[in-house]
Amino acid sequence: MANKETKDKQKVSNWCLISMASIPLIMTLGNSMLIPVLPILEKRVHITPFQSSLIITSYSLASIFLIPVAGYLSDRIGRKKVIVPSLIIVLAGGLVSAWACWKMASPFWTIIIGRVLQGIGAAGAAPIVMPLVGDLYKKEEDASSCLGIIETSNTAGKVLSPILGSLLAAWFWFLPFFSISIFSAISILMVLFFIKAPKKMEKPKAMKEFITNTKKIFKNEGRWLYIIFIAGCFAMFILFAVQFYLSQELETKYDLKGIKKGLLLAVPLAFLCLSSFITGRKIKGDKKLMKKIIYGALVILAVSVAFTSTFKNMYLLLGATSIFGISVGLLLPTLDALITENIEKEERGTITSFYSSARFIGVAVGPPFMAFLLKGSPFWGFIGSAAGSLVLVFLVKKFIRVEDESPREPKGKNNKSMTRPEPAPQ
Repeated sequence: MANKETKDKQKVSNWCLISMASIPLIMTLGNSMLIPVLPILEKRVHITPFQSSLIITSYSLASIFLIPVAGYLSDRIGRKKVIVPSLIIVLAGGLVSAWACWKMASPFWTIIIGRVLQGIGAAGAAPIVMPLVGDLYKKEEDASSCLGIIETSNTAGKVLSPILGSLLAAWFWFLPFFSISIFSAISILMVLFFIKAPKKMEKPKAMKEFITNTKKIFKNEGRWLYIIFIAGCFAMFILFAVQFYLSQELETKYDLKGIKKGLLLAVPLAFLCLSSFITGRKIKGDKKLMKKIIYGALVILAVSVAFTSTFKNMYLLLGATSIFGISVGLLLPTLDALITENIEKEERGTITSFYSSARFIGVAVGPPFMAFLLKGSPFWGFIGSAAGSLVLVFLVKKFIRVEDESPREPKGKNNKSMTRPEPAPQ
């Protein structure tokens, strides 16, 4: 019996884990890998910088609005039944964009159609991995460790993106579009063969009952859930804003382009990746520790961001952004674990999908926000972001409470070892 349990755990911990981790890795590459290609695309397709930015924005916007739909479907029909068709749509979208670049004289709008398809597919792929982890791992410490690895694969994609995108574009400028389809095909095969999703033992709830339960969750748990959503959105917002700022500084002030620039952009993200991996391994379902990590991460983030725009030396700038990367690496897997481990399986896909949508909003808003700030002085924008991080510390302290801090409050069905805040006054 013990051997059988060990064997089952091995299945989840090895090829199944690698297969799940491949999904956010590929979705991140599918978006971020195109950023270094945009200047080349502007010249080849004869479009403006604003038009080229739509190639990134169209992907994110399609995902934001469809992630909750995908989460709902995954709760109703199963995680794999949503993930596999979604990856097929991503594959098709990559082929549409690549074919347009290769064969069409005026490919811009066809590229956008392909990117929208990829965004639709991405909505049902990476965000569904989080509730899938909660389904597969029964022990909270195992789920926390796995989520740390999933978040690490996401950040690893960010590290690889500027380097891989530059390398592929140097061979054929439209090759990054084709590569997205190739990577998606590999992930589809891995999901089909190695992920054994638990069979649904109960009949899915009727739509009316499902909506009622979801509303009840937000009514009872909304105060801490909303803080998690805000923190996730803020983390991705400031991450992409800082990366945009660093990219502009390296190119305009230090005249670094191509592979050299890509390698330096990868430095803070490498620290983020390492921090995320270690955090996921250490938290192991310990919610008191999670809350302390969130405090520390937000304080470190505030300090590092506040000083980022004041450094005129490239090495100091890289040092500050690397410390910032560490803080985000502490924050993201902790938020993932808190939200995944405290929502019941039946509603987990839907609730985590709202969290994923919040993160995508941060991704979409961060770069244009920083572009606006760079028209003047970015200093006050960084100071405001640091202040926002400290405000989040207060909100986390007030609204995210663990059981040991309030032993007299009962455990709720959906919050497990999180305590419920008192109902808001009517």
